[in-house]
Amino acid sequence: MAAASSSDSDCGRAESAQLFPSSPSNEASSKWLDAHYDPVANIHTFSSCLALADLHGDGEYKLVVGDLGPGGQHPRLKVLKGPTVLTESPLPALPAAAATFLMEQHEPRTPALALASGPCVYVYKNLRPYFKFSLPQLPPNPLEQDLWNQAKEDRIDPLTLKEMLEGIREKAEVPLSVQSLRFLQLELSEMEAFVSQHKSKSIKRQTVITTMTTLKKNLADEDAVSCLVLGTENKELLVLDPEAFIILAKMSLPSVPVFLDVSGQFDVEFRLAAACRNGNIYILRRDAKRPKYCIELSAQPVGLVRVHKVLVVGSTQDSLHGFTHKGKKLWTVQMPAAILTMNLLEQHSRGLQAVMAGLANGEVRIYRDKTLLNVIRTPDAVTSLCFGRYGREDNTLIMTTRGGGLIIKILKRTAVFVEGGGEAGPPPAQALKLNVPRKTRLYVDQTLREREAGTAMHRTFQTDLYLLRLRTARAYVQALESSLNPVSVTAREPLKLHAVVQGLGPTFKLTLHLQNTSAARPILGLLVCFLYNEVLYALPRAFFKVPLLVPGLSYPLETFVESLSDKGISDIIKVLVLREGQSAPLLSAHINMPVSEGLAAA
Repeated sequence: MAAASSSDSDCGRAESAQLFPSSPSNEASSKWLDAHYDPVANIHTFSSCLALADLHGDGEYKLVVGDLGPGGQHPRLKVLKGPTVLTESPLPALPAAAATFLMEQHEPRTPALALASGPCVYVYKNLRPYFKFSLPQLPPNPLEQDLWNQAKEDRIDPLTLKEMLEGIREKAEVPLSVQSLRFLQLELSEMEAFVSQHKSKSIKRQTVITTMTTLKKNLADEDAVSCLVLGTENKELLVLDPEAFIILAKMSLPSVPVFLDVSGQFDVEFRLAAACRNGNIYILRRDAKRPKYCIELSAQPVGLVRVHKVLVVGSTQDSLHGFTHKGKKLWTVQMPAAILTMNLLEQHSRGLQAVMAGLANGEVRIYRDKTLLNVIRTPDAVTSLCFGRYGREDNTLIMTTRGGGLIIKILKRTAVFVEGGGEAGPPPAQALKLNVPRKTRLYVDQTLREREAGTAMHRTFQTDLYLLRLRTARAYVQALESSLNPVSVTAREPLKLHAVVQGLGPTFKLTLHLQNTSAARPILGLLVCFLYNEVLYALPRAFFKVPLLVPGLSYPLETFVESLSDKGISDIIKVLVLREGQSAPLLSAHINMPVSEGLAAA
């Protein structure tokens, strides 16, 4: 069986080699096989306009390209089989996005192709036109409608019509219709003919599709039926039914969406992330008409990819950012050049999901979270990326370049992406092991004790903590009630008193810091008085006047206290601040005098 499997594998690889003629390259050290490179393939597109699907149900996966054409002229829908173009058809407007999805459960289960272009979604089955969905028209600006009605009745000339339409365009919240915008671009000589031709037509205001993706309807299986999710220029998200193509849900956004990413199922629960032109990413959930979360970026987004549960966003500041679905930033990686395009790399055989970023310096970098896995260098800057099954190869990378080239690479079956597989990421010092000492017997015993009696230890700690808080609160209340604290503040006068005792005894230095806390009013005529036990202490001056107190300054008042007791006892000295001619003190403080160490030793 093993030999047969190996033979089949070699035959498949040989078949792919015939499908993609290889170009000479140093493939020995690379994880990729160079299958095809055509620098003049004339394909100009973005990652959102690329899709891989088995369009005919024959097991042969083909590449669908919404081609913008050279210089944005002559857009076309191209389907490639291998390196050659299988079919090609013109498009009425520039494509915005391409997606493949299953519309129904009936056999044969061939996917349909949806291409968003202008205000329409063109649906193809078996590469034949199947359905055309057009966005509902928007109500026109009433002022604009009134002007064209006047022009229809010849009550206004073309020049006045142009001036008034320009005023509406600058001030009105509702944008003008395409007819009015085309009229404002005309020369003065062409206006009269344009008005005569279009004045009888009704004003229509049509929005356009800016982005598109698919959302599973009720099952998470790979071959389950999917709905189309559209982002429009009028700041709305629409979810379409896959069979009837009616609008199942409509959600509003603060800005125009440019990138979409969805997860979940429409009938069960889903989460939708929309990167908008205002530099924010909005997260919406099922049955939500407005965004639930908002991620504010410091620069404009250039790509949005979901890797597992992490939203990876590329910005114009040449950096990748990882966010959770609730907006928490996880990491940031700086790029060596500007990011041109992004897409998801998913290798089902190894369960790997990573983000691919095409840079302006001709590199394609592959990251898993913030770890660099691989770097691919290309002859030209890559503008679109697509990874998946192509032909009969499961892991094929398709790239288009800025000059219109096409590059196809196949991932080797033996390739394994490991951290640091590209260039040096973290510094070498980060990989060095720390010199951690060996665990002692005491540490092991303490660990076992904490593991077995963790709940009881936590309860004991909480009890002690509450007791400490209670004792601290009681001591604080007692100090306030008995005025034993050396800091005192009065409510009648803007005064603050702070006392400091210095020295070991028997002589102490007592310093009073008196401060006027008012904003602009000085205080004059204050007296300081000391009340103490004359048997224990002696002061040179027990009563003195206070100078003028300027607001905001702290005045130190110094005196000396001599301890007279030789029994090693201490007492309280009470400080009173009074106003001249009044007996009631304005401020008081009790000072706990320390024991005189000199007399106690004697």
